[in-house]
Amino acid sequence: MRILVTGAAGFINGYLVPELLGAGHEVIGLDDFSKYGPARRSYDDHPAYTFVEGDAKDVALLRELIRGCDQVVAAAAMIGGISYFHQFAYDLIAENERILAATFDAAIDAHLDGSLRRIVVLSSSMVYESATVFPTPEGAQLSSPPPVSTYGFQKLASEYFARGAWEQYRLPYTILRPFNCVGIGERRAVRDSTVMSGNVKLALSHVVPDLALKVLRGQDPLHILGDGTQVRCYTYGGDLARGIRLAMESEAAVNEDFNLSTPVSTTVLDLARLIWRTIHGPDRRFSWVSDPPFDHDVQHRVPDVRKAREILGFTADTTLAEMLDEVVPWIRAEDAAGAI
Repeated sequence: MRILVTGAAGFINGYLVPELLGAGHEVIGLDDFSKYGPARRSYDDHPAYTFVEGDAKDVALLRELIRGCDQVVAAAAMIGGISYFHQFAYDLIAENERILAATFDAAIDAHLDGSLRRIVVLSSSMVYESATVFPTPEGAQLSSPPPVSTYGFQKLASEYFARGAWEQYRLPYTILRPFNCVGIGERRAVRDSTVMSGNVKLALSHVVPDLALKVLRGQDPLHILGDGTQVRCYTYGGDLARGIRLAMESEAAVNEDFNLSTPVSTTVLDLARLIWRTIHGPDRRFSWVSDPPFDHDVQHRVPDVRKAREILGFTADTTLAEMLDEVVPWIRAEDAAGAI
C-alpha cells in the first residue's frame, strides 16, 4: 500500500512508520516540526519513505500528497502531557479541529476521485475519560458522559468526523484508540510549560519518563502526582504500531473501532516502585510523597481488548519491565545530553 502519515515526526509515528516500511508499504510522512523542532529519524533515508515538511492544515498540500495513496493515517495533532490540557485548553481543541477538517476534506476528495480507500483515525483512550464501566469496551464512548477535558472531547470529535464522512461521502474509516504509549523518542515539546515535581522539572508530564527522570536525578523521597492509586495500562509503542498496521491491512477493520492496549493494569505507585527498583536495584528503600494531582488525572483507565484480539489477532505482549529496560537508558542519555 501507499500510505500518507500525518504528524510523522510524532511519538507513536516514530514506531508506526518503520513498522509500515518493514511490512513492505510505501510511506509519505508529513510534519511541520512544530512540537519538538527539527529531528532526524533512522528511517529518513529508507527508499520507500518520503518525508515532506509542511502544515497538516494545508488542504492543497494534503490533496497533492494523498493523490495516489491507498490510506491516510490522520495522526497529526497538538498533543502533550497532562499539563498541556490545562495550559492549552482552547488551543488544543481549536488547532486539532482545523487539522482534522483539512485532512478529511482532502481525504474525501481523494476518495471521490477513486483513489483513497480508507482513512485511519488515531483517537485516544481519553474518549473514555468519564467512563464508568471497566474494562471499558468499544462503544462505551457513546453511552458514557462526555469527556471533561477539551483534549478528550476533541478526540471524541475526531471519531465523529470519521462517522460523518462515511455517512455523507462513504469514505471508509478505521478508528484506533492507543492506551498509554510507552517508548523512546518523545522529547520536551517546544511549547511545554515548566512544571516542577519536588526539586525536578517534569520532562514530559507523562508518568513513565517523568518518574524515571526523577529517580535518575536522585529524588528521594520520590514525588508522585496524586495518591498513586490511579490505574493505567502501559502499552509499548512497538506493540501499538503493530496493532495499527494490522488494522490497516485488515478488511475486517473497515468502519470499525478498536482499543489498542495491553490488558495488564498497573497503579502509578506500583509503576514508581518498578522504576525505582530498575534504577536503584532491590536493596535501596523506596520512599515517596504525594503531590496534588492535575484536574484531568483520570483515576481508572482499563480497556476491554477482546475485539482487537478476535478481529485483528492483536495482543500487546511487551511487559512493563521490558519497556523500562529500553526507556530508562534512553532517558538517562537524553538527560546527560540536556535534551529533556
